[in-house]
Amino acid sequence: MEKAEVETLLDLARATEAQGTDAKAEALLELIYKLQQEENDPELKVLVFTEFVPTQAMLADFLESRGFSVTTLNGSMDLEARTRAQQLFARDIRILISTDAGGEGLNLQFCHVIVNFDMPWNPMRVEQRIGRVDRIGQPHVVRAINFVLEDTVEHRVREVLETKLAVIAEEFGVDKAADVMDSVEAESLFDELFVHGLQNPDAIESECDAVVSQLRSTIAESRKSSELLSDGHQLNADDARKWRDHPAQFWLERAITTGLPARGGDAVKEADFWRVRWVDGSESAKVCFDARTAEERPDVEWVTLEDPRARAVISDLPRCVSGQPLPAVRLAGLPESVRGVWSLWEISLSADDFSRRRFLSVFVNDEGRTFLPTAKRIWDLLPTERVESVGAVTAADANGYFDRSKNAALTQGERIFADMVEEHRARIQEERERAKYAYDARHQAIGRVGLQTVRDYRRKRLRADHDARMAQLDAAEAYTPDLNAVLLLRVGEPGTAAS
Repeated sequence: MEKAEVETLLDLARATEAQGTDAKAEALLELIYKLQQEENDPELKVLVFTEFVPTQAMLADFLESRGFSVTTLNGSMDLEARTRAQQLFARDIRILISTDAGGEGLNLQFCHVIVNFDMPWNPMRVEQRIGRVDRIGQPHVVRAINFVLEDTVEHRVREVLETKLAVIAEEFGVDKAADVMDSVEAESLFDELFVHGLQNPDAIESECDAVVSQLRSTIAESRKSSELLSDGHQLNADDARKWRDHPAQFWLERAITTGLPARGGDAVKEADFWRVRWVDGSESAKVCFDARTAEERPDVEWVTLEDPRARAVISDLPRCVSGQPLPAVRLAGLPESVRGVWSLWEISLSADDFSRRRFLSVFVNDEGRTFLPTAKRIWDLLPTERVESVGAVTAADANGYFDRSKNAALTQGERIFADMVEEHRARIQEERERAKYAYDARHQAIGRVGLQTVRDYRRKRLRADHDARMAQLDAAEAYTPDLNAVLLLRVGEPGTAAS
């Protein structure tokens, strides 16, 4: 039975391959040509989102073979590689193909056309993709094109679901609906909905009704104490320009410029850049910490968290621990109804000479529910809005807050750490391939030596060196994961942690 199923799948694969170029890819190519004509811009930049890395690779090869300049982003790339891809896209590259994980935290407002080549099942992820370009400073109307095959079960599910979700958004407000739909609990609802729709197309209406009913109940329950943030506060143009990049860079700038004097360095502000004397004594005449300045000023050096000089300054920052008194704050621009604990976590992976770390913001409200948009919003507000101290949480209550935040960070950080592990393993595999190539080349060269005894001696040494290198790489595969709390804040008046 299994053999027959495998043969059937292989026959389908061969038939698909025999059909030639992917029809969906051809449609993307035609769309890009059409958009160029409509925009009257032969150098039009297009951001393409896909769900899968193999699809990303296929599209990159397909478009490059048609004469387009292409770069890619995915979750296996480190911060330096992502930054490089973003800068290439900003300058010369016309098409950026990104996965959802690769696109997190990007500011791409120099592009205004998005194509969702693969559609995510959660509608909120489409909004998050559009948010990569629909940001402060975007001078054009953003155009988003979704690729969905007509007359399919998936198309029917989306059609019914979007209609019903629009009613919820009107009933509770767009922000409130988005808050719940982007929560950890809602992700599985959409996954199950599409799976059930594929299995039983006739029940699409009832399945959508069940999901919408559950979402409506969840929104109603959370409305009392966990409303997503309103937009009642105003940002002036200077603030908007200053803080439009990811807040992590602002935090880095503050940590470097205020922390250097205590460590033997110095940082002096000059116009829109810094003159820096680092801890090791080296000097940088022009340094910036935000991507936009780096794009506009090629003569200015952009410093990120991956810079070893920056890491030398912030590596000894204190860590939060369980039981430590927790400051309670009130944050301007944040509704009083938003109450809970916001925390910033460092996720790291160390292995031999390889180390990577990422930062994750987490918000857990007083009912114990985790909200990703609220966490990101608070992180955006902390550097720019007034923070008022309203007391402190006792050590006893702080234990409960810390444990709940750590559990949420472990859950949300799982995918981030998995990407880091994948990157580490890919690096080891690349080293193995290089070592094998070097071994084969040297072994072949030794074969040209005339004397047999010399050949045997050199090949013996070569084999010993190769075995030692492979053993070293085997040992390097081991890694040490770590999760550290960088900062915990009680948002709202101090209270007792829920069990």
